Amino acid sequence: MRERACQSLATPHALALPERALPHILVVDDEPDVCDLMRHLLEGEGYTVTTETTAHSALERIVAQTYDLVLTDVTMPEMDGIALCQKVAGVRPGLPIVLITGRADMTTVTQALRVGVRDFLTKPLEASALLSAVARLVGHPDLPGEVTAQPSELELAGLLGDSEAMRNVRRLVLDLAGSVASVVIQGETGTGKEIIAQALHSTSKLSDGPFIALNCAAMPAGLLESELFGHARGAFTDARSAKKGLLLQANGGTLLLDEIGEMPLSMQPKLLRALQERTVRPVGEHQEIPFSCRIVAAANQDLEVEVKAKRFREDLFYRLDVVRISVPPLRERGADVLLLARHFLSRFVSRSRRVVTLSEAAADKLLSYNWPGNVRELENCIERAVALSRSEQLSVADLPERIQVFQPAVCARPSSESAAGNVTSLFDAERDHVLRAVQQFGGNKTRAAAILGIDRRTLYRRLERYEAERSS
Repeated sequence: MRERACQSLATPHALALPERALPHILVVDDEPDVCDLMRHLLEGEGYTVTTETTAHSALERIVAQTYDLVLTDVTMPEMDGIALCQKVAGVRPGLPIVLITGRADMTTVTQALRVGVRDFLTKPLEASALLSAVARLVGHPDLPGEVTAQPSELELAGLLGDSEAMRNVRRLVLDLAGSVASVVIQGETGTGKEIIAQALHSTSKLSDGPFIALNCAAMPAGLLESELFGHARGAFTDARSAKKGLLLQANGGTLLLDEIGEMPLSMQPKLLRALQERTVRPVGEHQEIPFSCRIVAAANQDLEVEVKAKRFREDLFYRLDVVRISVPPLRERGADVLLLARHFLSRFVSRSRRVVTLSEAAADKLLSYNWPGNVRELENCIERAVALSRSEQLSVADLPERIQVFQPAVCARPSSESAAGNVTSLFDAERDHVLRAVQQFGGNKTRAAAILGIDRRTLYRRLERYEAERSS
């Protein structure tokens, strides 16, 4: 286990994040070789590093000396990492702590969050994850003058998480830093696809160019063509002046085609030709104009299913689908729910200069809820809770009613093939929750969609899918 932890740290691949001058980091791990490796890696980045192999000696140092960050293992003899965090909170309140654990189970995560742990790293450690976590919290020695290196909204809201799926997303974003290949980002509404597209842009060699986003579902085919390709003066009744299309506006940068699955079929061959030729012909013009930009397409449905159903052109799909990033729904990200909740909580309370924590009961409710609206719904939930709370701890009563009363669905029929036969499928749990919301508002789909944190179009598609499943 320790060898695996060391092996992953041997090849750093750091994120370029905002950082600050000369932070002093205390590393606590009962394995001297792990301490030495982390010290070597962090000192190579310019940090000042002290190591300790016992929690007791680490605590003595923390009492006697000021540190900017503590990196501590969970499993240690005599005093474990959680107990150390509790004591640190008593003697150095507010000191950032990153917990290193081989098992991020819910009990450990909840205990750690209660005592002020700011981030989690899982073994085997990855150098990029370690350096990213440190940079988020204390900055970097190469950028003097920065007092505090706050994590950007882009990084935290879109890429924060310690689940394997989110680590894969971050890894893909980093791996694509030297490429301008087209990317398809696929995931449910509210999972942060546009923010991941922005991360792709900001870490690429096109980062100095523009980032432009277009929602393909928001306009009819005629207007969409004008938006993408532009038009000449007098091309149609309201064209009083020439307009440069978004493909040309994004020249040298990135164009995000959001909700690409909703693009009208009549527009798809025109887009395909533009991408193949790398030229556009504005509406009303006779001249082809070259462009060069990266195309990122986002979809909240499975485009391969749309292709098979003849709702999306196969040739356009393969032109776009050079690299695919699958964004997991929040319900499949486990303890990431609490990491994100703490991030949103910190952001919203900072505006009112309050100190507010998350109660264990509220944390349990957040973990058990199925989040059909994903990260966007969680963000709205925390903002609402902070606005309504009058105490220093968010309670279950501060959460939206749908979360307070939510009970995970259970199958009526047990299965003899699995010990987990009483647990319903994610599809059934989502369907039951969505249908309950529609029923709660007397069939008003606009209000139901709003409370679910999804748009009406997505709600209609899900209701159609449930009906098709029931009919079959």
